[in-house]
Amino acid sequence: MRILLIAPASSHWRGVGKHRIFNGKTFRFSLLSLLSVAAATPRDEDITLIDEQVDDIPWDGDFDLVGITCMTALAPRAYEIADRFRSRGIPVVLGGMHPTFMAMEALGHADGVVVGEAEGVWSRVLSDVRMGRMEGIYRAKAPASLDGLPAPRRELLNGKSYATLHAVQATRGCIHGCEFCAVSAFSGKRQRRRPVADVIEEIRSLPGKFVLFVDDNLTADRDYARQLFQEMIPLKKWWMTQSTLAVAEDTELVELAAKSGCIGLFIGIETFSKRNLEAVGKSINRVERYREAIARLHDHGIGVEAGIVFGFDSDGPEVFEQTLDLLDKIQVDLIQTSILTPLPGTRAFEKMSDWILDWDWSHYDFHHAVFEPKGMSPEQLQAGHDWVTHEFYRPSRIARRMARRLRWPRGIATIPYALAMNLAYYGRVLRWGFKGYNPAPSKHEHSRTKVKGQMAPQTLMPATVVVVEDRRSGWRQAG
Repeated sequence: MRILLIAPASSHWRGVGKHRIFNGKTFRFSLLSLLSVAAATPRDEDITLIDEQVDDIPWDGDFDLVGITCMTALAPRAYEIADRFRSRGIPVVLGGMHPTFMAMEALGHADGVVVGEAEGVWSRVLSDVRMGRMEGIYRAKAPASLDGLPAPRRELLNGKSYATLHAVQATRGCIHGCEFCAVSAFSGKRQRRRPVADVIEEIRSLPGKFVLFVDDNLTADRDYARQLFQEMIPLKKWWMTQSTLAVAEDTELVELAAKSGCIGLFIGIETFSKRNLEAVGKSINRVERYREAIARLHDHGIGVEAGIVFGFDSDGPEVFEQTLDLLDKIQVDLIQTSILTPLPGTRAFEKMSDWILDWDWSHYDFHHAVFEPKGMSPEQLQAGHDWVTHEFYRPSRIARRMARRLRWPRGIATIPYALAMNLAYYGRVLRWGFKGYNPAPSKHEHSRTKVKGQMAPQTLMPATVVVVEDRRSGWRQAG
C-alpha cells in the first residue's frame, strides 16, 4: 500500500524551508507527530512524508491512502488538500488537535478522522483501507502506552531542510489545565512516561550534539526528570525542552539539568498579572519570583524563552509597554508572543464564544485578534502584540542579549545557538511584517460588545449574528 502523510502549511509559510540559512538549513525543527505515525506503520508499506513548509505535494501521485495532521490554523488548508485527493477517489484520514475537537466538521472532508493519539487506532485504519471501507471516527479506548514505542522514521525527511531532526519525546500529557491550552484535553492531565532506558537508547543513536525534547513539561515528575538527566550526563549532548518556572525552585534538579547538557528552556510565563494568572488557571506562576528563578537558570548556563500571551481580561492598552519593560528586567533570552486565541478543545473556547468575531480558522494562529477583548479594541490588541515582538527582536536588543551571555557558564559556547534562534525570530518578524504600534497613549474608551449568535461548530461558516449587546449601556439590537 502506498501511503502519503502530509503536514500542511499556510500560504505564508509554504515552501519557506527551501530558503536555507544558518549553514544551509532553515531554523526549523522536524515534526515528530507524522514520524511517529510512520513508525507505527508496517515496514512493508510504502510511505511518502511531506512537510509542506519544505516540500511540494505530489498531487498526481498514485496513493492508496492520504493522512493529514493539523492544528486549528491549518484546518482550512488540510481540508483543501483532503478535498482535492478525495476528488480523485483516494481515501483520506485526518488527525491532530483540530480534527480531534472538531471531528464532525473534519469528517465532512475525510473518509476517517482519528480522535486523539493515532498509535492506538492506526492499525485499524490501515486494515479498513485495505478492505475498502472506513468507519468514520477512530477513537482509541485508552491513551497510548509509551513502553516500547518504535523509533520515529526520521529517514523519511530531508535532513538538510531542518536545524535538527533530533526531536525526542520522553513524556506525554500535562498535569496543569491552563484555560487557553488544549494539551491536557488532547494528551491527558496525567503524565505518561517512557522508560528512561528507552529514551537514553534513542538519544544515544542520534548523531550530532543537539537534542530537542518536545515534551509539554518534561520536569513535571521531578523524580523521573532526575533519573533521565543523570543518565544523559555521559552522552554529552546539548538539549532544550519546555518546563515551568517551578523547576528553578529545585536547585538539585537545575544542577542536574545543566550537567546533562540543558542549554535552554521554553517557559510559559504568559503574563505579569497575578489576576490574569489566577483567572486562567495558572497560579503555579509566581510573578514575584520570575527574576530570581530566571537568574538561577542563567547561573547554570540555561537560557529562557518566555511564552507571552496578550488579550487577557485584565490587559489594557498599557500592557504592551509594561510587558516589554518587565521582559528586559527579568532578562529573558527569547520570547514567543501570542494573542489569546480560543482554540477548540480549550475552556477558553467555551468561555469566550460570545466574544468571538472571526470564525476563519486560518486566523487562529496566535497572531490574529479573533475576539473582542475586554480592556481594549481588537485593533489595539493586534497592534500591541506586533509592536512588542518587533521591539524585542530589534538587532540592538539581540546584541545586548548576546553580550549578557558572556557572563554565563558555557555562555560563549552557546552564543551560536542563541544567536541563530534570535535571528530566526527576527526573520519571522520581517516575514510576517510585525511592526504595529504602542497603543498605550491612546485615549480611546473601549466598550466590548457581546455577540450572541449560533456558531455552526462543525462548519467553517461564520456565526450568524442574532443579538448584539452593549454591556455598558444595556442597548440591544436584534439582527
